[in-house]
Amino acid sequence: MKFTLSWLRDHLETEASLEEITQTLNLIGLEVEAVENPAERLGAFRVARVIEARPHPNADKLRVCIVDAGDGAGDGAGAAAGGCAGAGGGEGNGKGKGQGAVQVVCGAPNARTGMIGVFAPTGTYIPGTDVHLKSAKIRGVESHGMLCSERELELSDDHEGIIELPESAAAHVGERYVDVMGLDDPVIEVGITPNRPDALAVRGIARDLAAAGLGRLKKERKGYVKPGTFDCPIAIELDFPEDAAEACPIFAGRLIRGVENRPSPSWLQQRLRAIGLRPINALVDITNYITYDRARPLHVYDAATLKGAIRARLGRRGESFLALDGKTYEVDEEMTVIADDSGVLGLGGVIGGESTGCTEATTDVFIESAYFDPVRTAMTGRRLGIHSDARYRFERGIDPLSAPLGIALATEMILEICGGEPSRVEMAGTPPERNLVIAFDPHEVMRLTGLALKPARIKTILKALGFGIAGKGDALEVAVPSWRPDVHGPADLVEEVIRIEGIDKVPSAPMARTSGVARPVMTEPQKRLRLARRTLAARGMVEAVTWSFIPRRMAEAFGGGTEELTLANPISSEMSDMRPSLLPGLLVAAQRNRDRGFVDLALFEAGQVFHGPAPDAQRTAVAGIRVGSQWLIGGGRHWDGATRAVDLFDAKADLEALLRGLGFDPARAQIVRKAPGWFHPGRSGALKLGPKTTLGVFGVLHPGLLDALDFSFSGPVVGFEMELEALPLSRKKARGKGPLELSDLQPVRRDFAFLLDREVPAAEVVRAARSADKKLISDVGVFDVFEDESLGPDKKSLAIEVTLQPRDETLTEAAIERIAKKIVAAVEKATGGTLRS
Repeated sequence: MKFTLSWLRDHLETEASLEEITQTLNLIGLEVEAVENPAERLGAFRVARVIEARPHPNADKLRVCIVDAGDGAGDGAGAAAGGCAGAGGGEGNGKGKGQGAVQVVCGAPNARTGMIGVFAPTGTYIPGTDVHLKSAKIRGVESHGMLCSERELELSDDHEGIIELPESAAAHVGERYVDVMGLDDPVIEVGITPNRPDALAVRGIARDLAAAGLGRLKKERKGYVKPGTFDCPIAIELDFPEDAAEACPIFAGRLIRGVENRPSPSWLQQRLRAIGLRPINALVDITNYITYDRARPLHVYDAATLKGAIRARLGRRGESFLALDGKTYEVDEEMTVIADDSGVLGLGGVIGGESTGCTEATTDVFIESAYFDPVRTAMTGRRLGIHSDARYRFERGIDPLSAPLGIALATEMILEICGGEPSRVEMAGTPPERNLVIAFDPHEVMRLTGLALKPARIKTILKALGFGIAGKGDALEVAVPSWRPDVHGPADLVEEVIRIEGIDKVPSAPMARTSGVARPVMTEPQKRLRLARRTLAARGMVEAVTWSFIPRRMAEAFGGGTEELTLANPISSEMSDMRPSLLPGLLVAAQRNRDRGFVDLALFEAGQVFHGPAPDAQRTAVAGIRVGSQWLIGGGRHWDGATRAVDLFDAKADLEALLRGLGFDPARAQIVRKAPGWFHPGRSGALKLGPKTTLGVFGVLHPGLLDALDFSFSGPVVGFEMELEALPLSRKKARGKGPLELSDLQPVRRDFAFLLDREVPAAEVVRAARSADKKLISDVGVFDVFEDESLGPDKKSLAIEVTLQPRDETLTEAAIERIAKKIVAAVEKATGGTLRS
């Protein structure tokens, strides 16, 4: 929301400075985002008279002008480059042709003797071209300054000629241009939160400032309040079904005939330009002005283009219209449109149509002032991608009682600027009156904020904001004004009082301290997520945070891509589906790093994955990948030549380490070769707890899948993934860790080699050996696999090392022998293998 200081003072009688106003706006919740003072930007430009303009001796399109810009204007010494003779300006150095006169080479076609213009001496910064004037010669003639166009001062896009001021400005030669033309008017930009539609009006901001004690709110201008001189010849209708009557509950209009749609007066154009709007013509500019002045969007139609009655109704499938932005839009049955007998004229509360727009030839104008449903207006604007000042206000909720006021204000300004004769107001429907009265106890201010205010002060603030007050003592009845749709209950009234009184006055109070150590509040899943991050980070992996949305082709490649998980309104085509796995995002991150020269990577992520639309189909997953030679102890080339590429055992080790970090012994799980299709079928596996529960998967990602998804890595990519919900919850109720079990007795290690079928997994041998004596056997590991024809067809030799850890007494040879026999018997029973001699 932008407005100028003088515009604010039309509604607020105040002696406060610009700094005081901006500080107060910040304190009452209307954050000032920017303040632009044209006097600072255009202060160096002066009103000047062209004493003489003669042809340039060496260029047909240039003129040499002798300019009177006041005393001292010809003493410029020069600065950085800038200016262009062909665009209405010149540049250069040198002394002037006498006191206050300077020589300027100018290419503007309207430069002539006697005209009054705007002069910039050398050393001036030209904002419209982002240059500084400096010393130069133009075709051999010295030029030391510039006669400026409107574009060079950022007043408009016009640069066909230099600014030509009225003859009345001759009395101000040498004075600052901004002072003479009334441009010394700071522009204030305020950020408005969605709950404050009233602050989208200059008067609404003035009301808040007056309530904060920064001045007096001036009497509201009511506009043209006379009834009009003839009946409006254009009928107004509301054509809605009962279930959509709220789309436009009131529609008012008035015809003014005999207008002259001339350019707006300079004061109106200046204000519109100051807030970033382009003046078009008087009729359109008036509606734009009232939109900002009172937060009351209006629309004007060239009455000669209307066919029959004008009505508000719902759109119909197949209808379309050409809008004022030059685009054609198709409407549907959920959009509110304004139409006549010829068809759709515009979208209610969003944008008007080009066919009925006012031009210089308009002589009869029809003014529309209506109220449109905020939700339907927002839906229409978002669906069609239309952003307008009208939509911005209607979708936040304008004053529903302001339709007659909008007609009156527009009528007054049109009669004043364009002339004409107004008809009587035609109105259909009734405004949606809220009539909200809140029972309010002034002591609520103290209870909710801790700030002690007298009831009289509370009443004064609320009355200044437009609230009606009735009742006495602790039982007040507060009537909410129609322009405040954000106020619903007593807490909202407290907020208004504190906002105006000053949030900085609310006393700070410490949080209550509880005795003793606070009890833990993290749930078991939250603890697991935290432990997972710490465990993987300790293994040298770097955490990544990727998008929850991935392209459809990636979602399909990793088991997703269903219609239920496709976004209805994705932010881009590359983020169309909810991710079924964390691995695609990690691959994208790895590829991006590799493209920047990082070839050895170890990344992990912990986050949500989505298998369906149901709430329980959203799971918490942990995944990681390794690329290049980034294994546990580091990556890259080494002097001892021990560098190797990552393999599936690195991913398996990461998964098992993660499980151990979460308090689960991987030895309890069964390793199977069945892994999802995005892994290499011969270099992957899964850890399962029983036939149905998969704790995690690991392996080498399928090279064909990586190629299909346009990933390019110099070596294999290995990864793992697990869902935390698959891990059984801990049954321990104790909050602390278990006792540390250490033994001061020497461990005993024994090696066993078994002759097995080639298809027997090593995990079965390890599991069988462990089960022989769970108390004494502390570890079992595979250290050798041998395959040869001498062992027999489809046979292999697998050697394991078993560690026995006594805790009560040293093991005797006989005890060790008994355990060894139990190990051999357990492996033979489980695998069918035999002990090699």
